[in-house]
Amino acid sequence: MLDLVRETPGEVFTLDEYLADFSRHESRISDRCNKLERRQYFEEPYDPSWQAFIAGNWEEALRLDEQLARADTAALYENYARQGVEWRRVRVVEFPITPYVQWELHGLKLRVQCGEHISIIPAKVVAPYESKGPVPEVIMLGSLVMYEVLYDENSVLCGGRKIIDSDVIKECREEIELLYASGEDFMSFFNREIAHLPAPQVVKPSPTPPAGS
Repeated sequence: MLDLVRETPGEVFTLDEYLADFSRHESRISDRCNKLERRQYFEEPYDPSWQAFIAGNWEEALRLDEQLARADTAALYENYARQGVEWRRVRVVEFPITPYVQWELHGLKLRVQCGEHISIIPAKVVAPYESKGPVPEVIMLGSLVMYEVLYDENSVLCGGRKIIDSDVIKECREEIELLYASGEDFMSFFNREIAHLPAPQVVKPSPTPPAGS
């Protein structure tokens, strides 16, 4: 079903609409949430750590991530725990590891330390769902709603597409859970593949055409 997400009817939101709708549903969940992250590059221009990273200031990027994000991230996952919510993320990682993914995984390590559960899978594991192209970035808030997260031609978050078909949500959730179970524990992967890497040489990729173009 993951390969059919883009063909499933849904309501398209602008960024502000998506964030507002996400927040409304987020307060109602009380079980497991799932995220599937496939792309190997995003732009996050509003993140100070990303700004330092893209400017080539690696140590400053890591310092800012720790200094600015830890308290808020810890508070976020403490609130999820009070709600009875568990977050599970599947992160697809390709080799050679891109500078962006190297930077992101340092940030995800902080999330793991604060309570998120993350499983790392290689691209070959998700390949059976990619006969029509890479699977989309997907977030599922329990069984309430699923969002296909949308990005512009520069890989900047620009909105979301809301899917409420319960059968589609159920099947996609089951597939993401299977991917999660097949993956490697985040810290095991991080300690072996990421922790020892030198500062990445940042090369901004060419704009990515929208899916289906």
